[in-house]
Amino acid sequence: MITPEIKKALSHYFHTMKKPVTVVLQTGEHAKRAELVSFLGKICELSANLVFQERETHGALRSPVSFTLEVDGAATGIVFSGIPGGHEFNSLILAILQAAGADMKLDASIQALIREVREPLRFETFISLSCHNCPDVVQALNQFALLNPGISAEMIDGGVFPALIKERDIQGVPAVFLNGELFATGKVDAAVLLDKLIERHPAMARNGGQPALPLQDVTVIGGGPAGVAAAIYSARKGLKVTLIGERLGGQVKDTMGIENLISVPSTTGPQLAGNLQAHLGEYEVTVKEHLRVTGVEAGNVKRVTLSSGEVIETRALIVATGARWRELGVPGEKENIGNGVAYCPHCDGPFFKGRDVAVIGGGNSGIEAALDLAGIVRSVTVFEYLPHLKADQVLVDQAIARDNITIVTNAATRQIVADNGKVVGIEYEDRATGEIKRDELAGVFIQIGLLPNSQVVADLVETKPWGEIVINEKCETSVPGIYACGDVTTVPYKQIVIAMGEGAKASLAAFEYLLMHEVETTATAQAA
Repeated sequence: MITPEIKKALSHYFHTMKKPVTVVLQTGEHAKRAELVSFLGKICELSANLVFQERETHGALRSPVSFTLEVDGAATGIVFSGIPGGHEFNSLILAILQAAGADMKLDASIQALIREVREPLRFETFISLSCHNCPDVVQALNQFALLNPGISAEMIDGGVFPALIKERDIQGVPAVFLNGELFATGKVDAAVLLDKLIERHPAMARNGGQPALPLQDVTVIGGGPAGVAAAIYSARKGLKVTLIGERLGGQVKDTMGIENLISVPSTTGPQLAGNLQAHLGEYEVTVKEHLRVTGVEAGNVKRVTLSSGEVIETRALIVATGARWRELGVPGEKENIGNGVAYCPHCDGPFFKGRDVAVIGGGNSGIEAALDLAGIVRSVTVFEYLPHLKADQVLVDQAIARDNITIVTNAATRQIVADNGKVVGIEYEDRATGEIKRDELAGVFIQIGLLPNSQVVADLVETKPWGEIVINEKCETSVPGIYACGDVTTVPYKQIVIAMGEGAKASLAAFEYLLMHEVETTATAQAA
């Protein structure tokens, strides 16, 4: 698992540790314990600042495959239950480095909010090692624990604790419990966690609406391909730029296979998101990640209010908020999210191993989901509303070639059926005959497209009835100085490469606006 290349990289990272960290493993017997001991031993031998101990923690840890991090003899509140390999390996390494004094990834304003929490918070995050969304949650909560001694954060590998998964009735990850009660589940990130905490503790966000930064030239809302492109192009013009993103990479992070980004033959969403972040880091852009915009005011100087209570004042604004999963809107959908209804096959597919599932949607995302699931589950049935599939033919051909994929077209989903809190089937109408039919299955993966995330400016700029922001060829909205780009707009063909181009175009248009605005201001001053 830990290759010579990884060891070399870790040795370099651990060289920067400012203080020793002790990795404490609970004593006892477990089938996975020897593997975990070897895993932790190989990591700790890479630095004199890492100490590995096996000792009884008197109930502080869950099991003989649970370990915690201590600094200066005191618990950090960070616990890992299971072997943090796969996508969670980075979570462990980051936790060690941050416990040893490395800078937090969280924005300074978020750190201040977390320190304001006064009541004890015990977070448990159930994850799957194949889930690419889970590490964002684990890493955010680990930082919460390091910032506030009243907060603890435990990562729990569901594959190692099947009885606990059954007891908690978990069918989707990440599943976050707070003080023993379900707090968040499914597609969540640090921004969602923060919103939920602020709901519980409103006093956390008490900035008072004061400007958080000097006046900015351009502020970009959105951290996906369009937003990052807009921010980079603006920074290259020498402008003061801030980017606000709930998560860098945006919707791209949920895409596994990307083969149509020109000049990049093949990549994955997480890899592309990492590349976007690295490229952004080459420029002087103020990044406010994990924060949500709650309000926008127009004018010569626009005011952007954040979920933290901060306000950013800016001369030009670029909205690149992308899109979110479209919901079916049928009975049984929202009630069973995390209990058989899912939107991410990569994250939740392993929970349905050997069982029958459905995919709703016959476009590219639906057929790709079916192909991903086919290698895990017993069978996949794809339901498409139209008489024909909308996916690219190359994907359709692959699906038809799979013995365990069935395709049903002309099918209108009527309801998702559950029994005792678990999905057991789906009812649909055969649109050709009007007959109502039912399929027995354990899970439903909904892949019917996206909805634009335009809510924050919906009352400010012109939008289509379905929410897309109306723009012209320069990405201008109906409000001077406010631009929009990417999947949130009326531009057709929602593709990564198009979003990047639109982000660049919006930035150039905003730069042109700022230049013209300066000329007008100067002319007015001279005339006076």
